[in-house]
Amino acid sequence: MKLTKSLLVGAGLTALPTLALAQDAAPGFDEIGPYIMTTLLFCMAGFLVFFMAAGFAMLEGGLVRSKNVTMQMTKNIALFSIAAIMYWLVGFNTMYPGDFNGYFAIGGQTVLDAVGVSAADAALDYASVGSDFFFQLVFVAATASIVSGAVAERIKLWPFLIFVIVLTGFMYPISGSWQWGGGWLSEAGFSDFAGSTVVHSVGGWAALAGVIVLGPRLGKYKDGKVNPMPGSNLALATLGTFILWLGWFGFNGGSQLAMGTVGDVSDVSRIFANTNMAAAAGAVTALILTQVLYKKPDLTMVLNGALAGLVSITAEPLAPTLFGSLWIGAVGGIIVVLSIPMLDKFKLDDVVGAIPVHLFAGIWGTIAVVFYNSDASLFTQIKGILAYGVFTFVASLIVWFILKAAMGIRVSEEDEINGLDMAELGMEAYPEFSKG
Repeated sequence: MKLTKSLLVGAGLTALPTLALAQDAAPGFDEIGPYIMTTLLFCMAGFLVFFMAAGFAMLEGGLVRSKNVTMQMTKNIALFSIAAIMYWLVGFNTMYPGDFNGYFAIGGQTVLDAVGVSAADAALDYASVGSDFFFQLVFVAATASIVSGAVAERIKLWPFLIFVIVLTGFMYPISGSWQWGGGWLSEAGFSDFAGSTVVHSVGGWAALAGVIVLGPRLGKYKDGKVNPMPGSNLALATLGTFILWLGWFGFNGGSQLAMGTVGDVSDVSRIFANTNMAAAAGAVTALILTQVLYKKPDLTMVLNGALAGLVSITAEPLAPTLFGSLWIGAVGGIIVVLSIPMLDKFKLDDVVGAIPVHLFAGIWGTIAVVFYNSDASLFTQIKGILAYGVFTFVASLIVWFILKAAMGIRVSEEDEINGLDMAELGMEAYPEFSKG
């Protein structure tokens, strides 16, 4: 509450007129309040999106074979840590370069607000630097996690982590600046509220390039048949999906980027409801569709259906009605069920279904913006999709091929058969059980 002279008199503190004057000159709650609440939103949403790192790890750990689980856990904790360092070093200021409105610019290190910064010195028109940096950081880590699952079970650890350095420090921040950094796509009217394209499709394009360069796992495609390679722990994969579902409330809700007014807070709650509806619709659609197509429901498809629904609504989680969110998410579920077998026909071995979930559903979600956002145009949305696709896919191909030529990116046949846990790390996730 703002102190006034009358309050001081009533409290018997008439000897402190300078305090009253100082308080009157200081920013009021109508200025400080939105800064505090938006900073709080970024912190809370950032915590939720950070927890998605655990979701990705559990999902991937459950969908790979037991002989490769430790490798996936190592990759996930390492990639998040690398993303944190690279985003501080160059990524954040590359993605948000101020007045620059071009295509490429490499920024410098992120500097936080001073310890105990005063209201007079803080940027009260937005939020603290630390909260903004942390919230944006967890998004780039999610992008790298998408790649991790797709290229699982045959990639070497260190080439993968070098790719993560390039992706999180340069590729993602450069393309992200085009939209969220006020760059040329933002100026053109491209709309992507929380990242169906900026985050998910970027991860999907990078994953697709990696899958192409790596090739399929041994025995996956043989004699014209697709040989299923069941995951080690579907309970773990289900847990990972629920964690990702939870984290998505921060992913989409925090992207409101403001919590200083009644309208902002109401919009955040609307985003939560729409996000949840899309996930539920994607899961139910995949459940029904796999029953119809395969005569039995497929749990892995249902899990990916929920995630595809979440990706689909991410480009515009605010404007749709609950029914709108339902059908947008349902289309995402259909996309997953139909596109995973399609990838197998092209012998593109995506271990966890990351490409259908994040790339294909991400493209759909970006197009679906035009149904509820009157300011978006189909032409501009497609232009943005193509821009991100060409840049990320070509840049990723170049990096993957350089890594392949310089140090090799795939383990030997013997190491792949024995499992990456022992070959790359010398330890197993389930040492008391036989390898699967």
